[in-house]
Amino acid sequence: MTNTNIAARLQTLGIELPPAAAPAAAYVMAASLGSTVFLSGHIAKRDGKPWVGKLGLDMNTADGKLAARGIAIDLLATLQAHLGSLDQVKRIVKVMGLVNSSSEYTEQHLVINGCSELLVEVFGDAGKHARSAFGVAQIPLGACVEIELIAEI
Repeated sequence: MTNTNIAARLQTLGIELPPAAAPAAAYVMAASLGSTVFLSGHIAKRDGKPWVGKLGLDMNTADGKLAARGIAIDLLATLQAHLGSLDQVKRIVKVMGLVNSSSEYTEQHLVINGCSELLVEVFGDAGKHARSAFGVAQIPLGACVEIELIAEI
């Protein structure tokens, strides 16, 4: 699949992008360097508020995966706001996911699949990316998941 008319692809998938998120502190949501765009970490939200929880304690992997999918949609909204059109994305290069989890929880990679799988649905082969998934003791505002992304334009 070529990356032309990503908006139509999103519509086919039933995805409507929300307004791009605003930074919560002293940073920008997107920064470009040459043909690379770096997106700041986006936290999981539910009903417009941080989706608070800890995987392995009060959240399960399926819920974490849904949270990561929601973050992917927010990341796309930020990319679109930064670029003007998602058709400019040549490929998704890297995704880094942080999962607020108990010390016993070991399915961080499955949680971040919620983001990775959506990116492939939207961009096809150009959505396949390198990735890291980490379990962390806490994420800002108590959010269950945070994900950042690097894209080539």
